[in-house]
Amino acid sequence: MIITSNLSKTYNGNQVLSIESLEIPKGQSFGLVGNNGAGKTTYFSLLLDLIQPTTGNIKSNDVQVNKSEDWKPFTSAFIDESFLIGYLTPEEYFYFIGELRGQNKADVDTLISEFEDFFHGEILGQKKYLRDLSKGNQKKAGIVAALIGNPEVIILDEPFANLDPTTQIRLKNIIKELANKQGVTVLISSHDLMHVTDVCQRIVVLEKGEVVKDLETSAVTLKELEAHFAN
Repeated sequence: MIITSNLSKTYNGNQVLSIESLEIPKGQSFGLVGNNGAGKTTYFSLLLDLIQPTTGNIKSNDVQVNKSEDWKPFTSAFIDESFLIGYLTPEEYFYFIGELRGQNKADVDTLISEFEDFFHGEILGQKKYLRDLSKGNQKKAGIVAALIGNPEVIILDEPFANLDPTTQIRLKNIIKELANKQGVTVLISSHDLMHVTDVCQRIVVLEKGEVVKDLETSAVTLKELEAHFAN
């Protein structure tokens, strides 16, 4: 359970986020949508204690994220390529993340072997550093690294961007499996309304840092979102 209370973030007198109350139950696939500057990445950055709130807080499994690091063992994320270590190969990076998460090489090998289709022969065994991979392949590596160690909460910022259609479909299946069958809480931000509607059980719309819609996903959600952003 992720509970947001009286949360705000202000930069140079400009308020970029203001969420009075938001609760995300365990095991929910949760989508955050909004135009550029709506506050999506700011919210995720606060949830990961990358920046400090101006007011309020976020609690994850009763741990206040900006006061304790006890949320880290059960939380993982891929926000952008800054989360990668560019001078490592994908394999080296996966083993490094595995060590941080108490996984041995065999554990990591078992996990990444499940994603051969997702990697599409472009990640493993290429003898390339992460920094030399395409944006799409960097994203694939970062997303799979976020799955190492059986996290209970996974946060993905724009996971579908820079991925080809085949990989997007495979990623949607991965996300559905995590939330629907494994009970993982998955938080996604996306500009792609169709993809986020397809994989998320609930979608929140941010505008100028505030929640303006909170929708349980249904057959009409995509049309409702398209109508909202068309105005």
